[in-house]
Amino acid sequence: MRVALDTNRYVDFCRGEPVAVSVIRQAHHIFVPFVVLSELRAGFLCGNRNRQNERILTRFLSSSRVRILSADEQTTHHYARAFQELREQGTPIPTNDLWTAALVIQHNLSLFARDRHFDHLPQLVRI
Repeated sequence: MRVALDTNRYVDFCRGEPVAVSVIRQAHHIFVPFVVLSELRAGFLCGNRNRQNERILTRFLSSSRVRILSADEQTTHHYARAFQELREQGTPIPTNDLWTAALVIQHNLSLFARDRHFDHLPQLVRI
């Protein structure tokens, strides 16, 4: 299983939430979109446990099963198509989540997220 993590599911995993722990343990490959990594680090800086959270994240990212996903020119095409589809449906989603969706679609991954607004993109495989 090739899984892309959304911010909320990484947090669930760190908190020991059983479903998140199970999915992440079973995944053969775990992808962290650059926007998720950015959201996590921004949250760390705004919190009281920045150093501790950063150490945990660094250890997580050092796993051979984990890879950071960055956007490229192809990603922009997936982003644009998803943006257009959502706009035509009248169901926009937050910009960072749109980038995450574009990367997941581009790399043919399954998205592990709690946000229901991802359901407006039927081409997005969800866990």
